[in-house]
Amino acid sequence: MHYPLLTQHLDQVARLADMGGVAVFAMSGALAAARKRLDIIAACFFALVTATGGGTVRDILIGAPVFWLGDSWPIIACVGVAVAVWIVPLQRWPAQTIEWLDAVGLVAYAVYGVSKALGYGLQPLQAAAVGTLSACMGGIIRDVIAGVPSILLRHELYVTAAMLAAGLYVSCSLLGLPNEAAVAIGAIGGFALRAAAIRFGLGMPPHRGS
Repeated sequence: MHYPLLTQHLDQVARLADMGGVAVFAMSGALAAARKRLDIIAACFFALVTATGGGTVRDILIGAPVFWLGDSWPIIACVGVAVAVWIVPLQRWPAQTIEWLDAVGLVAYAVYGVSKALGYGLQPLQAAAVGTLSACMGGIIRDVIAGVPSILLRHELYVTAAMLAAGLYVSCSLLGLPNEAAVAIGAIGGFALRAAAIRFGLGMPPHRGS
């Protein structure tokens, strides 16, 4: 089923979220490589896999052409961002830069992932799941290849923030709000929750064990 309200202005508003997500995820990947004292080629690789990993999974799941195989801008952007990050001395980057960049990428990819999934005919619940999964995948891949504990293991609200962004976007769109408003509410709500988790260490209660 196609949702015309949900795909209205997709190329204008949600695509901006996609481009922003690619850029900030690329920055976080390149910075992770720089902190490992890796070379410029490794920084470009980290930037590319972090920025495109989630979107690749998203497009495969919804049956869309993989976005960076048909358009050169993501690769060019990732390389450009990686070079810019790599040449900046590490002491110029605050300690939690990766976390804040990741937060922006998380909500941008969640919102765009939902809008694209809906445009390809997925039902709202499945579309929200795709948006959440694609939003989280880039950060997970970055942490794995960097050899650091995954963000999922840090007992902070991470997946929950992506779920909130995706859920708010779907809810607002189904209520008939303009797409711009749905994007803004979803992104702001998800980012606010993730920002609170970074700032105050908020997390869900862990399993109580035996």
